[in-house]
Amino acid sequence: MVYSRWRRTLPQWLRVRPLELPGRGARFGEPLQTDMHVLARQLAKELLPAVRQPYVLFGHSLGALLAFELAHALRELGCPPPLMLFASGTAAPTRREDYEKGYAQAKSDTELIAELRELQGTPEEVLASRELMSLTLPILRADFLMCGRYHYRQPPRLALPIHVLGGTRDRSSLEQLQAWAAETASDFSLDMFEGGHFFIHEHESRVLQVITERLSSRRVAVRGEVAEHG
Repeated sequence: MVYSRWRRTLPQWLRVRPLELPGRGARFGEPLQTDMHVLARQLAKELLPAVRQPYVLFGHSLGALLAFELAHALRELGCPPPLMLFASGTAAPTRREDYEKGYAQAKSDTELIAELRELQGTPEEVLASRELMSLTLPILRADFLMCGRYHYRQPPRLALPIHVLGGTRDRSSLEQLQAWAAETASDFSLDMFEGGHFFIHEHESRVLQVITERLSSRRVAVRGEVAEHG
């Protein structure tokens, strides 16, 4: 898992905790979810013990949208907000028109494999393996349905900075990425990287550098606030 690998590169004061979703890995026996809001509420309840200390949320692609809804679900439970939300590789919640068109209905195996080829993030030997595809395609199908059936609920703006990462050749346009700014009552920033949807792999060191720099500045600000109120 890419996020597990980040542990070896990010500073020690940043502890990476990848979220395992239902139907995957150790949670393989749990049913896959296709409702974003239901999944966000479920994860928020599971994370209650972990959010008693300062934390941030990061998500790439569909994970970015899930991180956004998770931030709102945690707020509804009365939890302290994350220090920052990183939304990577996907359009803002209000600009999902392109995603809804093709993903609202379940795709066939052939269509899903074609989507994977277009995204250029899966080796051909993996796509050709019936065993691997039999495990992967049901998860991918559920994820596409979750994406296509997502409905924006016009929640109050988040009182936390949102930092967006995008690829210059990814599906999301610059305007769709900049629309994330409407979801925060705090600061907004955007970093663009050369590449397609999987720019976070192609430019991993630079992506981690940007994350570290953003969080370092926020860490200093939080320490200052603690000192002032201490």
